[in-house]
Amino acid sequence: MMRSMYSGITGLKGFQIAMDVVGNNIANVNTVGFKASRVTFQTTLLQTLKASKSPQENLGGTNPIQIGLGTKLSSVDKIMSQGSFQNTGRKTDLAIQGDGFFILSDGSANYYTRAGNFALDSAGYLVNPATGFKLQGWSSKLTASGKRVVDTNEPVGD
Repeated sequence: MMRSMYSGITGLKGFQIAMDVVGNNIANVNTVGFKASRVTFQTTLLQTLKASKSPQENLGGTNPIQIGLGTKLSSVDKIMSQGSFQNTGRKTDLAIQGDGFFILSDGSANYYTRAGNFALDSAGYLVNPATGFKLQGWSSKLTASGKRVVDTNEPVGD
């Protein structure tokens, strides 16, 4: 009786966690750069009802008979697949196709994001409008032939 109660309770707790994650995914469907999550579960303690048997001369062995005593959260993982692009018409909005992140800085630490909705601050820097963190990158240099070249071996900066 207690096994079935415990199994049922852990199942309910698991479904609540799954509903929380799905609800968060739905609530953020229009959030720029949002990455959805998925939940995985694992079985908690197993109780062996019948032990396994070794093979005999002309008979094969048998596997043990076990029952699980419920579930528990294994992980909540971010789904890092590419989302769809939307043309916003704003010249400061950017997107990354494939792997990678935008690097933002508050002056002392770097932060990574896929959200590309940027704005110009009063000094002309591209910034995240919610935080004011500056978009980092490499500066280009004008060559003698009039072409712009970016040296990606240099550290990123404002």
